[in-house]
Amino acid sequence: MVYDGPMDEFGLIDTFVSRFDVAPPPRGPGDDCAVLASQGPSCVTTDAVFEGVHFTRPGFSLEEVGHKALAVNLSDLASMGARPSWFTVALGLPRGIKPGDLKKLGDGMSALARTHGAELVGGNVTRAAQLSVTVTIAGALDGPPLLRSGARAGDALYVSGPLGDAAAGLKAKSAALRRAQRRPTPHLAFGQLARTLCSAAIDVSDGLAQDLGHVCRASGVSAELLSDALPLSEALLKFAGSRQAALPYALTGGEDYVLLVAVRRSEPFERAMTQAGFVFHHLGWLREGRGVKLDGVPLSGKLGFKHL
Repeated sequence: MVYDGPMDEFGLIDTFVSRFDVAPPPRGPGDDCAVLASQGPSCVTTDAVFEGVHFTRPGFSLEEVGHKALAVNLSDLASMGARPSWFTVALGLPRGIKPGDLKKLGDGMSALARTHGAELVGGNVTRAAQLSVTVTIAGALDGPPLLRSGARAGDALYVSGPLGDAAAGLKAKSAALRRAQRRPTPHLAFGQLARTLCSAAIDVSDGLAQDLGHVCRASGVSAELLSDALPLSEALLKFAGSRQAALPYALTGGEDYVLLVAVRRSEPFERAMTQAGFVFHHLGWLREGRGVKLDGVPLSGKLGFKHL
């Protein structure tokens, strides 16, 4: 069933697509499928943002919804060390959506797509009870991908930015924290360099403790985090009131979309990242065993966002 609001399905599609720089068919939108050439291995991922689950209206602007929908997918590519190439968008539109709303949604997404060289090649639109945006994206690899399963005991753990800001941004009035929640920055260039220097990686989308647990299980290791080493922004510390009060946001909050990487040889990694101008923070090590510990104490209970 297609959307049957004031503009028909095809008018809505044309309005949304007009916000992007797209290739003509058969590579771009216009046929039942896009025809794409493959010149090597690719990474492909799908993620979605749903009203009432990942954002609220009017709490988020439509530009922010569009930005975030693409950013969370770009972050998955970053964690594998891939370069964005193409993406599709499936829109679920509630009654009352206007052409101007589609322009705003497209503007937020297309600005980020241009920044990272991602090309819209197709998609779909359907009627829905609430607004949803589902993105499928592909990225090219210039060598072996970064996986969750490549880490070993003795590897050092680093993250590519501060933790906890996005979770706090759901509650705080701070512009910096609210921006972290609404307009996350995918760390693609960091991931592409890390691919040649790291043994494993994951993006921190569901909470540091939970996502690190995925790496530990895939690699058959345990992790030791140091609370004093977790990178916390001044905005988060001001909002939380103390470092101790800020730690739960950093450990389990999620949606930071920084990269967590395991590194076998710290010195070459730190030298290369410093020369490239990237931010990085050492926050612990991988050990023999299972689970994730903070200052020697096993973490338990709710360690991050649960999707179901």
